[in-house]
Amino acid sequence: MQDIDFLLRIIQPGLHFDYVQSSGPGGQNVNKVATAVQLRFNVRDSSLPKGIKERLTVIMGKRITTEGLLIIEAKRFRTRDLNRRDVMERFTALLKRSMKEPKRHVTTKPTGISKEKRLKSKKRKSEIKRNRRGLFLD
Repeated sequence: MQDIDFLLRIIQPGLHFDYVQSSGPGGQNVNKVATAVQLRFNVRDSSLPKGIKERLTVIMGKRITTEGLLIIEAKRFRTRDLNRRDVMERFTALLKRSMKEPKRHVTTKPTGISKEKRLKSKKRKSEIKRNRRGLFLD
């Protein structure tokens, strides 16, 4: 597993920050100051290892554009610095998540005892239903 700091240093040139006006309450401040931060990262053209790229694409799903551009927006806070830190934390968490390889699923067969138990249960249920029928006399 690669080190997250090492990966961030490698992809640092590919990170692009845009500052936009935030929506929601905030009075004049929200209308004048561009405090929301958009992080743009081209996953497809990045220098990330192939496995991480694929997992990142699967994790983000429809939030990655058709060109392979990942866009994360942070607008929780009233300052650029806090929003920039927030967007980087979210991106780092996303990278960490995509670095973990999924566990392989190993199919198992039911044991002999469990098969026998299931068959006994089925037989018991069918007995109960057969007893419910009753005899019809004409």
